[in-house]
Amino acid sequence: MTMRFRTIIEPFRIKAVEPIRFTTPDERDAILQRAHYNLFLVHSDEVMIDLLTDSGTSAMSAEQWAGVMRGDESYAGSRSFYFFEAVVREIFGFRHVIPVHQGRAAERILFSLLCQPGCIVPNNTHFDTTRANIEYRGGQAVDLPCPESRETQTLHPFKGNMDVAGLERLIREVGAERIPLVMMTVTNNSGGGQPVSMNNIRAVSDLCRRHGIPFYIDACRFAENAYFIKLREPGYQHKSVREIAREMFAYADGCTMSAKKDGLANIGGFLCTNDDALAQQEKELLILTEGFPTYGGLAGRDLEAMAVGLQEVLDEHYLKYRLASVRYLGEHIAREGVPIVQPPGGHAIYIDAGLLLPHIPPLHYPGQSLVVALYREGGVRACEIGSVMFARKDPLTGEELPAPKELVRLAIPRRVYTQSHVDYLVEVILNVVQRKEQLGGYRIVWQTPFLRHFSCHFEPI
Repeated sequence: MTMRFRTIIEPFRIKAVEPIRFTTPDERDAILQRAHYNLFLVHSDEVMIDLLTDSGTSAMSAEQWAGVMRGDESYAGSRSFYFFEAVVREIFGFRHVIPVHQGRAAERILFSLLCQPGCIVPNNTHFDTTRANIEYRGGQAVDLPCPESRETQTLHPFKGNMDVAGLERLIREVGAERIPLVMMTVTNNSGGGQPVSMNNIRAVSDLCRRHGIPFYIDACRFAENAYFIKLREPGYQHKSVREIAREMFAYADGCTMSAKKDGLANIGGFLCTNDDALAQQEKELLILTEGFPTYGGLAGRDLEAMAVGLQEVLDEHYLKYRLASVRYLGEHIAREGVPIVQPPGGHAIYIDAGLLLPHIPPLHYPGQSLVVALYREGGVRACEIGSVMFARKDPLTGEELPAPKELVRLAIPRRVYTQSHVDYLVEVILNVVQRKEQLGGYRIVWQTPFLRHFSCHFEPI
């Protein structure tokens, strides 16, 4: 008889450690002032628990570090590239595999070739660099999240889905010729880290093919999405995550990937396509801006680490632990009344700062207020995913329009923090929530035209 345990343990042993610098509240106040209240401008050694992003922050395995030592640094024809290429082809199924230094480089190459002024690119929800790359080319990034995603507190197994009916209406209204591609982000990062169902992927793919529109998947958290499908979608319980992933990508014409997420690597990404002519153009642009097609702006050791990570991330013991550790955080703070995007996602917990801090108007940035408070309270660095990141300008008045949601993302690095770190994080959050009425808003006093959240300066109101 198989014994069953309630405790889900980390499916790894810790082999190397990095010390955490403990700071005092007074030190953190001074740090915040120096950083203009922007957590992106805080030095990493001034952070106790760093949840700013899950991108490139993973702990690499012993086998990945062994790959680093094996890396072939040949300029052309590196054996590390061919190993990497074979792994990507086996998992994702696309003919052409083009390495780049990270996901936004894949986006830039793809959109540089497919987008032109006046074009429209739909997505279930664009993330910041995806939107910026489209807009930089003079295109319009349109978000089409499913209706179930509008309410953060309601439960639905696949709130990351795209609104298929909305996509069909958009195609009918603007014409397929203005839509160079449709993107699908799995999991839906800006939508609360929520998964996308296989049925939704299939439906979007069918619609795109009927209208002759290329369909691309942003694959950076593909393994987490595939595991959610295994857990939640009828007919997939007995399939492996690898099989589910392969089916997901079989419906697409290509993908972009930041391997800094579900590649478990600190740097790297790739662009895939089945279009021979487009692949040739992509490789030519790659040579101009990133590097030769068999290294793509990376060292051979990076290609090795990515290839190993892409295989390790499909381990279902790892995925079970990964989703359980994120869920543990979400359940513990939700139980105390903290409004989060429900159900908990795969890589992060998203606090609904708009609901938590209703006394702070959207354009006084309640999410920013919360991330500052979390850092001041316990040295925790989180990321605003609200009107700082996604506010829009009214094209007629120039007035700033708030984002649909005011969220704070607590992105959990992979294989980095233990449960005691998470328990500490719970304490910090609840301490801040106890005095939420005392939190005030912020104004932006300096910003850049694109991606302002990375560098803008704030001051308290």
